Amino acid sequence: MTETGIYGGSFNPIHNGHIRLSETLCRQGIVNEMWLLVSPMNPLKQQSDDLLDDRTRLELARLAVKDKPKLTICDAEFRLPRPSYTVHTLEYLRNAHPDRCFSLVIGADNWLAFDRWYQGKEIVRHHRLVIYPRPGYPLRAEELPPYARLADTPLIDISSTGIREKIRKGEDVSSDLPPAVWKEIKEKGYYQQQAIPDMVRYMKKEI
Repeated sequence: MTETGIYGGSFNPIHNGHIRLSETLCRQGIVNEMWLLVSPMNPLKQQSDDLLDDRTRLELARLAVKDKPKLTICDAEFRLPRPSYTVHTLEYLRNAHPDRCFSLVIGADNWLAFDRWYQGKEIVRHHRLVIYPRPGYPLRAEELPPYARLADTPLIDISSTGIREKIRKGEDVSSDLPPAVWKEIKEKGYYQQQAIPDMVRYMKKEI
């Protein structure tokens, strides 16, 4: 069976850190391929005022991996009820692709909050977790349960939040983004308007 990593996120926008991590896990043989799962709504996060619409984020992600044969953009959650719970997404993927073995790729920060995830025990009953290091979230491999593996990947200090803030300030972020993504963002003027901090935000936790 093909070992397929599922790496989910808002990808608002997708950046070189996402691409670099995905390619590293493939190169190391931890997974054979990586599916980057664009999430319309993350139940653990507040919905940002500057969150681009779902289809725009999806198209930017597709631009980013156009020439990356081991990376695929997955839009499964666009066809599922919202909010998008990972346990339901993985069940859908298992049924739709029985020839693949799916591993869930998450950061060390998400691992430390994994007990808040909806039906987390059901997730690990069917899937391996691949955990990648994140700055400020120290984690040791020997502390992990058998179903989880700590990947030996470099700390990548790039964030979508930081990129959006730089764009609003008129700063150059070309080194943080795939060229096709940066070109599209500039041409369409994405993220250039200042977010309104006191707008009502929606949040639903995975509990």
